[in-house]
Amino acid sequence: MSHDALTVLKETSRTFYIPISRLPKGLLEAVTSGYLCMRAIDEVEDDPNLPAEAKAQILTEISQVLQSGTAKFTNEDFNRAFGAYRDQLPEVSLRIGEWASYAPPSIGPRIWEATAAMSDRMAYWSLRNWEIQTEYDFDRYTFSVAGSVGLLLSDLWAWHDGTKTDRLEAIGFGRGLQSVNILRNHQEDLTRGVNFYPDGWTDEDVDRYARRNLALADAYTDSLPKGPAKDFCKLPLALAHATLDTMVDGHSKLSRLQVMALVAQVTGLKV
Repeated sequence: MSHDALTVLKETSRTFYIPISRLPKGLLEAVTSGYLCMRAIDEVEDDPNLPAEAKAQILTEISQVLQSGTAKFTNEDFNRAFGAYRDQLPEVSLRIGEWASYAPPSIGPRIWEATAAMSDRMAYWSLRNWEIQTEYDFDRYTFSVAGSVGLLLSDLWAWHDGTKTDRLEAIGFGRGLQSVNILRNHQEDLTRGVNFYPDGWTDEDVDRYARRNLALADAYTDSLPKGPAKDFCKLPLALAHATLDTMVDGHSKLSRLQVMALVAQVTGLKV
């Protein structure tokens, strides 16, 4: 199962595969479980071919299944959630039962709770077609899908070795990474009829928002003791900063060579 989960992880995100695959046993399974569960519901939220009502129904039902957990799940437990849309969804979504059961039993329920809560929030935003009018709305959305992930990670670090973190900085870590993604994917999102920017906001406004939250992410990462949590956070944070800088220079994203150079610089690995 471990090899299979890491294979799917690598297929869905090469960026996060690198820091996750380097985590010690136990923490590796927990973070992989959390990432794949979140990715499973994220694929539902982002599917351009699913009606908003169908997304909300699927996501709400996934949340209900996760809230029913007692020991572990099977993929079949989620068949009712996917219903007639099963054939339209990717492997990572259809196998959410496996991912939810992958974490060590002592931390698995925390991952179920976090995924269930996020799934409910995604259903809420799907039904509203992600109408984000103000910075207040933007803060709510970025917390819903990312700031709360920062809190989950803090719980995983504490569970693993007692590492303590600043919770507001943890939220900033998640919000910062998410707002960089929103900025980078803005034009692509518009083509599918979704605009995550608050009314009247420009790329420069989102850039400022992202940098403000990445300052919290920097403080969060700097405060972590030397060890797996710090090693995990450094790479996505470095990539986020570099992405903002390259977009200011007029590029839409980092080149493959830039990513490879940054990975080597931060981790010492050649990719």
